[in-house]
Amino acid sequence: MLNPPWFKLTEEEGGSTQHKLSHAVHKLLCDNLDDSIKAARSTLESQQYPDGYWDYPLEADCTIPSEYIMMMHFTDDIDRKLELKIANYLREHQSEHGGWSLYHGGAFDLSCTVKTYFALKLVGDAPDSPHMTSARDAILSCGGAAKSNVFTRITLALFSQVPWRAVPFIPVEVMLLPKWFPFHISKVSYWSRTVMVPLFILCSLKPTASNPRRIDIPELFLTPPEDEKKYFFPTSKLSHLFLGLDYMGRNLLEPLIPKFIRRKALKKAEQWITERLNGEDGLGGIFPAMVNAHEALLLLGYDEEHSLVKQTKSSLEKLLVIEGDSAYCQPCLSPMWDTGLASLAIYEADQFEQMAKKKGKAPNPVIRGLDWLSAQQLSDEPGDWRENNPSLQGGGWPFQFANSHYPDLDDTSLIAWSMSIADHERYAENITRAADWVMGMQSKNGGFAAFDRDNTHDYLNHIPFADHGALLDPPTEDVTARCIALLGLASAEKYQPALHRAIQYLKDTQDVNGSWFGRWGTNYIYGTWSVLSALDAAGQDMHQPWIQNAVDWLKSTQHFDGGWGESNDSYYDDKHQQPHSSTSYQTAWAMLGLIAADQADSSSVKKAVAYLISHQQEDGLWSDDSFTAPGFPKVFYLKYHGYTKFFPLWALALYRNRSQKS
Repeated sequence: MLNPPWFKLTEEEGGSTQHKLSHAVHKLLCDNLDDSIKAARSTLESQQYPDGYWDYPLEADCTIPSEYIMMMHFTDDIDRKLELKIANYLREHQSEHGGWSLYHGGAFDLSCTVKTYFALKLVGDAPDSPHMTSARDAILSCGGAAKSNVFTRITLALFSQVPWRAVPFIPVEVMLLPKWFPFHISKVSYWSRTVMVPLFILCSLKPTASNPRRIDIPELFLTPPEDEKKYFFPTSKLSHLFLGLDYMGRNLLEPLIPKFIRRKALKKAEQWITERLNGEDGLGGIFPAMVNAHEALLLLGYDEEHSLVKQTKSSLEKLLVIEGDSAYCQPCLSPMWDTGLASLAIYEADQFEQMAKKKGKAPNPVIRGLDWLSAQQLSDEPGDWRENNPSLQGGGWPFQFANSHYPDLDDTSLIAWSMSIADHERYAENITRAADWVMGMQSKNGGFAAFDRDNTHDYLNHIPFADHGALLDPPTEDVTARCIALLGLASAEKYQPALHRAIQYLKDTQDVNGSWFGRWGTNYIYGTWSVLSALDAAGQDMHQPWIQNAVDWLKSTQHFDGGWGESNDSYYDDKHQQPHSSTSYQTAWAMLGLIAADQADSSSVKKAVAYLISHQQEDGLWSDDSFTAPGFPKVFYLKYHGYTKFFPLWALALYRNRSQKS
């Protein structure tokens, strides 16, 4: 890495060689800190919507915009101007290896490239054009489209590009299985069931896409699809067993299913979908479930003018981001999460001025944001989480504008955390309801998952449908950390047993090097920040040895330029904590964690402050091309555009406030 101007190598403090901030540069840093915070805060406040919320784009890889094009060709409802703009976006994101990656700078991904190639060909790109040729060569060099993942092969089957035996046997009669059966939709994660139920309909009725331009992709197969014998690749004894059951079900069981049973199952699936359709925010609030629901309703005979079909189409259109001649589709929207984090950042940025004025009140933008959030809190709405918690009262928040069946513990804890520090008295009822709900969702091992309790039926990750390995929603360290912060801040004796069990879960899951895994943010930096900040918020003694081990790990991973960076490659089994060039948001995470552990005056934090200030843009914010989080590790990644907006501000403000106190 380049030598930044604010470092010099000196012999100091007992003769040890260390990277130190020179006195002059440190003074300059302090002089610029207030201006840096004010500029970032001003711009962030200006991006607040009139209703009080913040909402930044959420960008994924090229799979989802490609699927948007394929949806239009499946239903023969093609917006020519839109598909051309999406095609421009897809071409812009082709990598040097010839295909498409799951995140910026990532390796070639076969399934993403197959879908993107197909989408571009549907739009009209010539197969012999240079970008298509390089993509095709990359696909064939990896075994061809037959080796793509299950979701890709389902799409190809719907377009008659592969036979239906290329996809798992997932009959709609699954809807009729009793809860005690080894497979039941309540035993998989929220995102899995919302995607799967409409897929049950599609894969049982086996429709053929309209495909009005009659586009095929035989050139992506090494063996003609009808002749291909190996579409599945079992990796364990259990997966071999499930694959055998899959074969028996498809060839022996399905032909014997009475028509009235199929009609009954289709009706139950239809009712399940329509009950959870979630208005114009869509089934589950996530694109894969929403597009499957849209296509399933049309397949069931709903007219294009039917209110529910108009609703599903509108929900998909709300996910589009159109910028000039380019467009992409978001996987979902994130206003609750963005508003909670922006509120925390602005509140912290305001504390220095408030302390000076001795007012101690939260700034108006924070109150407007939290008031908006207060009105969105769920109570007695029906939700799938009630399946295992029938007597538990509601009190959560979803991730999206609306998703009443699926509130999540991460958003709920973060939002109530921000309410507690901004104005506990004003939001006391919200905080108590949230803490009661979170406590009731604790899993047996002491940890907390994102949407469900004890969603840990590990054997299901071996069924043929689950080649992505993300069928379940087990407890994770980062979500558990946020729940600890809330339960600690809620300050009631009834939360103490749950709090102690959750802290023990974190002790049990801490890596030997002192870090924690980050399920919903990249990766060990995110997990470790989440834990340290939460333990501090909950009033824990931050000088305990196990906590200081995490501090030592964070310091050891700091880059020479003063920042931190970690690649999504670290989610692969043999790539623990893969380094990446420094990013503003990961530097901010590390700072927040270190400051929480009473390290505000450490040289590591001061170098990080210098890094953030030196990388601040003229608009007062920061930017980065990298993807900030996994949707599913090794399968699907996200770029939260808001992370470079509020995390650096929060970190700089916390540094100023804690260093002033010390």
